[in-house]
Amino acid sequence: MYRVNFNFSKKGLMRYISHLDLMRLFMRAMRRAKLPLKMSEGFSPHPRLSFKRALKLGVESESEEASVVLRFPVAPVDFRDRLQKQLPEGIQVKDVQGNFN
Repeated sequence: MYRVNFNFSKKGLMRYISHLDLMRLFMRAMRRAKLPLKMSEGFSPHPRLSFKRALKLGVESESEEASVVLRFPVAPVDFRDRLQKQLPEGIQVKDVQGNFN
């Protein structure tokens, strides 16, 4: 299990995206970036993605924290570059740290 913690900013028109839509946006972007996502087990598998806190609708943020679990390690720079290419304007991945235990 390889946990990747990352920080991102949410600005401009993206401040009007809800928390659940933001989670869907990141899930889809990670699948399009072909990141090796670890899926949950059970009837409806989904990526093991979590956000530290949910922002209110209409609020911009300079530093939001999230983490995702990968099947195998990916270099932090590669993770950031691949994910950023799939994200819309207004969402920017700032910092990536890997925890490969």
